[in-house]
Amino acid sequence: MPEPGLTGSDTLSESMSSVLSTLKLSAVPDNAKAVAIKDLIDMAGLCIATRNQPYIRQIVEGWDSDGPCTAIGHERTFDAGGAAVINGVATHGEDFDDTLEGAPIRVGAMVIPAVLATCERYNLSGERALLGIMAGLESVCRLNHVAPGHMHKACFHPVSVIGTLGAAAGAGTALGLDKKKLSMALGIAGSMSSGIIEYLTDGAWTKRLHPGWAAQSGVRAAVIASTGFFGPRTIFEGEHNFYRAFAPTGTPDFSHLTEGLGEDWYMEKIVFKPYACGTMIHPYIDCMIRLAKEGIDAERIESIVCETGEGLVHRLWEPLAGKHAPPSGYAAKFSMPFCMAVGFYDGDAGLDQFSDEKAADERILNLARKISYVIDPDNEYPRNYSGHIRVTLDDGKIHELRQPHMRGGMHEPLTYEEIVAKFNANIAYGDWPEAMGRKLLGFCEGLAGHANLTGLSAFRT
Repeated sequence: MPEPGLTGSDTLSESMSSVLSTLKLSAVPDNAKAVAIKDLIDMAGLCIATRNQPYIRQIVEGWDSDGPCTAIGHERTFDAGGAAVINGVATHGEDFDDTLEGAPIRVGAMVIPAVLATCERYNLSGERALLGIMAGLESVCRLNHVAPGHMHKACFHPVSVIGTLGAAAGAGTALGLDKKKLSMALGIAGSMSSGIIEYLTDGAWTKRLHPGWAAQSGVRAAVIASTGFFGPRTIFEGEHNFYRAFAPTGTPDFSHLTEGLGEDWYMEKIVFKPYACGTMIHPYIDCMIRLAKEGIDAERIESIVCETGEGLVHRLWEPLAGKHAPPSGYAAKFSMPFCMAVGFYDGDAGLDQFSDEKAADERILNLARKISYVIDPDNEYPRNYSGHIRVTLDDGKIHELRQPHMRGGMHEPLTYEEIVAKFNANIAYGDWPEAMGRKLLGFCEGLAGHANLTGLSAFRT
């Protein structure tokens, strides 16, 4: 009897899986490998930075399955799903993790925890882990280019929806699934995808949960597929397909899934954040920091009007009254006016700038209330993130500043040394011994050389 669903020419998921399942480390460009290692380093530091946060403690307490896997910075051990959830939530929890410029989405927070947990659970090598990480990162980047922006329009969070498939691709590649089973993993993951953006209303913590849930769902999809479980081959192009469900207003461009796969690496466009808040806000923060350095007195500012892209308005500008007074430090991360105001006063927008106390600081809020926007129809978002402020002072004088791109982005990437400096700062923020930080950094840098990932157990403190 023929196996179900395996007749006819290859589907899109099978075409993707054909390449990913035969991927060799020697065939991957050095720059793509370097991006993967930088993402791993960034992720590991963020796991430590957030390890004592209430939302992490609550996820740890709320997970009821133990096992052999490591949640970085925690003494207790977990099953693969639990380690993936905790490391994923920790990576993304402070909105300080990577992003993809041009088609915005977080990438590593879903993929890397899934791959590490899979490799630790099934005693796989560091080389398999690095292959899995790159396959997963590349999958997320390509999947997000198919219908960029349309999942948000449908009230879904691409991090959790696309991230589940990317995590499945990464975990499945690490496991060495063949073309058929890896395609099944993608099909299964499509039914595990979820996550709505209602957190925008009040800064709820579900956004933090999304990448971790996607990571553990991806692990489960890959492991289930490894048994031969039958998932839909036509997850992307079928009558009831993934994009029709989650991005119904879009016209999918499926060429991104297969053209140049294994040769042209979208993941090389992953960028790393200097500020712990919404990525598109960063150039505006830079403008405000420059304004402060010019010696402008906040009390003399009558108004600040910002030219902005229409795609930023729903999440970062509106409702404007709510963005002028965010209800918590976490909600403040997605308020353009608050982030700009705190950048003006503190010269930074890092982990220390988004406490609940800062969110209630009247000096910051008074400045935030003076900030508004106009839509610039020529704004390059999402191809490029730029910033602009037009400042009117009490004597009528105008100060206008522009930032042409995101620092840390493709036009001005963070150097390897800056990534390591960020890692070290996150280690210190998480109150972890400096010597342990150096050991963790070395583990990440040498990932491909590990015979297995049992060395992760050294970081359970």
